This record gives sequence, structure tokens and C-alpha cells, in this order.
Amino acid sequence: MRTTVLGAGSWGTALAALLAGKGHTVTAWDKDLEVLDQIGGQHRNERYLPGVGLPAQLHAAPEIARALEGAELVIVSVPSHSVRQVAIEMKRHVHAGTPVVCVAKGIEQETLMTMSEVLEDVLPVPLHPYLAILSGPSFAREVAKGLPTAVTVAARWERIARQVQDAFHTRTFRPYTSGDVVGCEIGGCVKNVVAIAAGISDGCGFGANALAALITRGLAEIGRLAVRKGANPLTLSGLAGLGDLVLTCNSDLSRNRTVGRGLAAGKKLDEIQREIGQVAEGVRNARSTRDLAARLGVEMPITETVYRVVNEGLDPREAVTRLMMRETKAEI
Repeated sequence: MRTTVLGAGSWGTALAALLAGKGHTVTAWDKDLEVLDQIGGQHRNERYLPGVGLPAQLHAAPEIARALEGAELVIVSVPSHSVRQVAIEMKRHVHAGTPVVCVAKGIEQETLMTMSEVLEDVLPVPLHPYLAILSGPSFAREVAKGLPTAVTVAARWERIARQVQDAFHTRTFRPYTSGDVVGCEIGGCVKNVVAIAAGISDGCGFGANALAALITRGLAEIGRLAVRKGANPLTLSGLAGLGDLVLTCNSDLSRNRTVGRGLAAGKKLDEIQREIGQVAEGVRNARSTRDLAARLGVEMPITETVYRVVNEGLDPREAVTRLMMRETKAEI
């Protein structure tokens, strides 16, 4: 299968390597020509996946039209704030009937659209039934190393979900299918915001009790927003909800958790992001998630607090105290 991966960051490269290792002819595209030269010439991506060798079947093309030529499967793996522009650039080059899988996790700040809604807003209507979302607990480095991983592929058309599932399924990468696109998207986006809160808690030394509480109440927030958007609440107990949340809140590989720990240590946000060297989606999505919750009338105190720490300079310790001192209420 001829596959194009738009975005050669850590996640896009890991998925490209997985598909190429399965025998797909894969072409990666990115605006960073130095990264593309390294992928195509040395079969490596030292900026995003240092020390990981890439399959020879993985190629690189600097022009998006050339990268998409003859594509039978397209993966959109750019940061969420770039999805709209990439969709504009790709829409003339993707044929109807070609599955388009978005692996970006976010809510667009200007429109408060999810990524599938952004793609539907830009791409021709005949392509809409072929859109899918891939989400779940999956660090790029572990996938690139061939460590066992399970994810969810969500599409409104079951045939497309199964087609994408078959394309990605290997001995170490197991996709499950779902028809709940919005549930998978909200779970994948908001968990990054909660992970910043988890990093703040850990960085302040608040212990395991506090982390467990943040994960549990964070999941409640995610569920409220997702259900208000029309999701099945059971989706949030699965891989794209609880699974992704637990992973991102607990691991040192989590960029968003790293942001929270840095804020707790008194570092400035710009300094933390320079040290990470990659996009931490929770930073931008703290604002867009908060704004979407306000639009839909959904109470999300953890999200609101992270937004205030990131955007208004609220002291992280004071933020946790304010969460704890909110008015008491029933859990469910």
C-alpha cells in the first residue's frame, strides 16, 4: 500500500516506520527539509527519534503534491494548530476514496473545532466519509522501538475504521475500532491538559494520592465535555480515554507532564518548551478546551486551573490549593 505521512515529527516518523516495516511504500513529508534529508538519506530522524533506525522503505519528499502522488492511505501527523493549513495544501492532491487518518490531538483555538471537524471544514465533501482518528496510549519512541502498543481507530464509517485497523495491525501494534470519533478526539486532547496538572502535582511533591485524584477527576472532566459533544461515555473508559490519560499523566516521556513539572519548579513556559524541543499540545489546548467548555456550559475546574497557571501566571501551589478548597459536592 502506498502511504503518505504528513508531518515527520516523532509520532509521524514512528508511524511511518511502523507502516514501512510492515511492507508499505511510505513517503514522509514535512516543512523541515533537514529532517526530510536525514530520513531519506540516512534512514534516521535524530531530531525527533535519536538513535532509532528507520526502514529503507521509508522515503521523503519535500513537495506535498509529490508526497501524495498515488497515495492509498494518508496520515496527518502535524501539530493540531497546523492541521488546517496542511489540509488546505493537501486537498487538491487526495483522491476520493482514500482514507485520511488524523493522529493530531487538539481543539483549534480560533474555531474550537476538533481535528476531524477542521478536516471536514477544509476537505471536499466526498472525502468526509473516509476520515478516521487514531488515538490511545502510545509514546512515539516505544512504537518506533517495536514495544507492544494498543490504540483506537475511530471513524464514522465502520468499513474505513476496519481498513485503517488492518493497515496498522502488526505483532506489536494492535488497533481497536470505534464509531465514536468525538469521544476519541476529546479524550486525546484534554488528557494533555490534565497531564500538565499531574506534572505540577508531582513537581510540588504532592504524592500519589494527589496524582490519583487528578487522574480520576480529570477523567470526569473529559467525560463531561465529550458527552456534551455527543460522545458515548463508555469510550472514555477505553484506550482513547482512560488509557491515554494514565499514560500521559504518569510517564517521564510525557511532554505535557514535563511542562507541569517545570512550572512547579519555577521555570518560565518559554524556557520549558525550548528544553523539550517539541510541541506540548496541552499548553495551547488549555485555552481551547477551557473556551469550548465555557461555550457548552461544562464545568472543568482542573482545565480552568491549568489555563490560569499557563496563561495568567497563577502560582502552581496556589492553584492546587484552590482546587482542594472548592465547594464540596457529591462525586457522581
